[in-house]
Amino acid sequence: MPAPGAPLEQLGFLTIGTFDPADPRAGHEATLRVIELGERLGLDSAWLRHRHLQYGISSPVAVLAAATQRTSRIALGTAVTPLGWENPLRLAEDLATVDVLSGGRLQPGVSVGPPVHWDDVKGALYPDTADAEDLSHTRVERLLRLVAGEPAATFSGREGVVEEWSDRVQPHSPGLRARLWYGAASTRSAEWAGQAGMNLLTSSVVRAEGGSTDFADIQAGQVRAYRAAGGTGRVSQGLVVVPTDTATPDQRARYAAYAEARAPRVGVPQGPGRLLFAPDLVGSSEQVAEALYAHAGFREVTEVVFALPFSFAEADHEQILTDTATRLGPLLGWSPAGS
Repeated sequence: MPAPGAPLEQLGFLTIGTFDPADPRAGHEATLRVIELGERLGLDSAWLRHRHLQYGISSPVAVLAAATQRTSRIALGTAVTPLGWENPLRLAEDLATVDVLSGGRLQPGVSVGPPVHWDDVKGALYPDTADAEDLSHTRVERLLRLVAGEPAATFSGREGVVEEWSDRVQPHSPGLRARLWYGAASTRSAEWAGQAGMNLLTSSVVRAEGGSTDFADIQAGQVRAYRAAGGTGRVSQGLVVVPTDTATPDQRARYAAYAEARAPRVGVPQGPGRLLFAPDLVGSSEQVAEALYAHAGFREVTEVVFALPFSFAEADHEQILTDTATRLGPLLGWSPAGS
């Protein structure tokens, strides 16, 4: 049995919601069903990742709006929304609207930096202003101010007979500002998140720093740096976790092949950003729990968002989530919501 640690308080999952471009509705509906399943299993949160110009959900906020009407309890997050693709004022309106629809369950995660393949997409995204766009943390700060209800315009009041104008984003959703997360892959970003008063999302990708290529130690160091910089918010760890307790022989073979194909990149910095990928944790719930208790990053948190492997089928996701909630979670000291 794995050694006990601090009880896990929050257990969620992440998906990108893949779809067939010839029939995109089916994939989006499958994602909504997975979120509904997560709620039935008592999981605490469901998160969607952006996939712009790919065959994954490009507008998580729109999909989460649909999810608000098919769930009643589970928290709904984005992990993460890359702000280089967004106008902060318009995004603030969308986030507040979905938060109101959800009854205050939205957990928006964001990040900054140039969009992937910036040179290929900037002409379509910002045809006239690409060179002037500020893609730094300043963009997050704008979003934070707008979500918090600071002025967005210099005019408010009645105009004409029926037009009533507000000088701040509407609807305003009190409490949403405190539920904004920053997705950090570097120590500097983790420190900035702490200074900005945001919650911290860590994931299965970090930057190799200080000569180290030990993913777990780097991730743990980033969490500690966030807290040392004044971060008092929530911290969530993300890894790819695949319990196999009730998997069929075919599923187990495919899961093992998936992890094996991705293993060569583990421990080897990738690309100019020197990105490090965490090893996928595949095995029985007891094996996965033992690996998590030995993971320096996991030992720094009481919340996790485990990523579903993106290329797997809906039935695979159902098995993985069910085993996560009914077998792995209890080994980590977690209890389903409502239990």
